[in-house]
Amino acid sequence: MSKKIVVISSSFRKEGNTQALVNEFIRGAEDAGNDVETINLRDIRLEFCRGCLHCQENEADCVINDDVNRLLDVVAGADVLAFASPLYYGSISGQLKTFLDRLNPLFVRDYNFTKVVFIGACADDSEDAFDTAIDEIWEWINCFNGVSLDSSVLACNVTDVGDIKGSYNLKYAYKVGNIIR
Repeated sequence: MSKKIVVISSSFRKEGNTQALVNEFIRGAEDAGNDVETINLRDIRLEFCRGCLHCQENEADCVINDDVNRLLDVVAGADVLAFASPLYYGSISGQLKTFLDRLNPLFVRDYNFTKVVFIGACADDSEDAFDTAIDEIWEWINCFNGVSLDSSVLACNVTDVGDIKGSYNLKYAYKVGNIIR
């Protein structure tokens, strides 16, 4: 049975290493017969959460008038969410963190997603560099009942655009996308 997968990419480099992983993940998922939709945070208007909690107290959309409200149903309707981010100083990008904060309206709504995949790339030479980023994704996941981190695709030692070419990480990204059913 095919799944609805929503990929949220916070990579600003259209041809960058994180985006290369995302592209392979998507290719694998589509080859497995899944329906994939991508949200590129570089292409949307995204403001910071104000912490007003209007969305939770009133079970409403966010009071901020940017592109997030139109994406809430897309995210809630996914079976699987894939968050992709380059690492900056051992953490997810500010854009992804801001987007996760802005998903507050989902706390009081029905949602379909039960699995999350994390895709990341960094210049560091050790996968330990991802510990904080994965913890940040876990903290978001823990706010939702029945949701788990299904897998992670992590690429180290990739700094410049194209460093990831020929890397086993690209094959692994494809495989992770391809096994989602």
